[in-house]
Amino acid sequence: MSFKAIHAFAVLPLALTFVLGTQARAAAQEPIQPLEAPKITNPAKVELGKQLFFDPRLSRSGFISCNSCHNLSMGGSDGLKVSIGDRWQKGAIRAPTVLNSSLNLAQFWNGRAKDLESQATGPLLNPIEMNTTSEAAELMVNSLPGYREEFKKVYGTDKASLQQIGDAIAAFETTLITPNSRFDKWLKGDKTAITDYELAGYELFKSVGCVACHNGPGVGGNSFQKFGLVNAYKSPNPSQGRADVTHDDSDRMMFKVPLLRNVALIPPYFHDGSANTLTQAVETMGWLQLGKKFTADQNAQIVAFLKTLTGDQPTFPLPQLPPSNDETPRPDPFAPVAQK
Repeated sequence: MSFKAIHAFAVLPLALTFVLGTQARAAAQEPIQPLEAPKITNPAKVELGKQLFFDPRLSRSGFISCNSCHNLSMGGSDGLKVSIGDRWQKGAIRAPTVLNSSLNLAQFWNGRAKDLESQATGPLLNPIEMNTTSEAAELMVNSLPGYREEFKKVYGTDKASLQQIGDAIAAFETTLITPNSRFDKWLKGDKTAITDYELAGYELFKSVGCVACHNGPGVGGNSFQKFGLVNAYKSPNPSQGRADVTHDDSDRMMFKVPLLRNVALIPPYFHDGSANTLTQAVETMGWLQLGKKFTADQNAQIVAFLKTLTGDQPTFPLPQLPPSNDETPRPDPFAPVAQK
């Protein structure tokens, strides 16, 4: 082999390292960072959590599962302004997407759950949502040999607790990351991954100030902000955001900034579901948060950019749930609503 050939082989890795390093530095300078695929360290716990996520027997009715309101075939939400709960009761607020939810600084719109583990059990016990009890959930799970075997494998005990049920569901939810969006590819150096029009939308998204709140890998989810910062927001929905948790008037209308990953898949928008389209949502946010009225073309550019944030959706075989047996409590979907 000639000296030139040897030199070329030696230089090639260095050149590749330089290019990749340059691309990484360029991506790091953007207010939005690429999503990376999750690293699964405990596949047995994830598989157990997947089964529990899809198991409607955790609800009093035997009809509602986590997937009912966080439908993984619909971007991790349910497409409703407010969700439908036990005995057709009307939920209080829009169901946020479960996709990429591990990136949130806290869970629920008002941040009342500090992490996915504490969030996962909240809907189970909520009388409007799944309307079960700790005892009923544990009794159902512990009546099934299939679940007992899996809990023994994961937790070292064949008697499941509500805390362990929530922990397993959370382990599954942490895997629901959606990398490889066209915008992620652009961030990583593929400048053909998005169009000039979509890029113009991103530049506008940055220049007008949207990235002050919608930044990081999740394009949001990392702060609480007042909804109606510049111009007041009026809604028939009674939720007051963080103030419902802290009871501090200064937290009124402070909501967790939603993740914008896969936003094109999950209308309607906002905590009250009042915006039916991305176009309407962009128009409303421009006015409420920035005091700006976008032109139709500016609005369309931002919408075009937002659509590049759709990543790879979770894909896996539906889990086979352990069959009920003689010891399994039977659901009671038609019980009368208790009078308050």
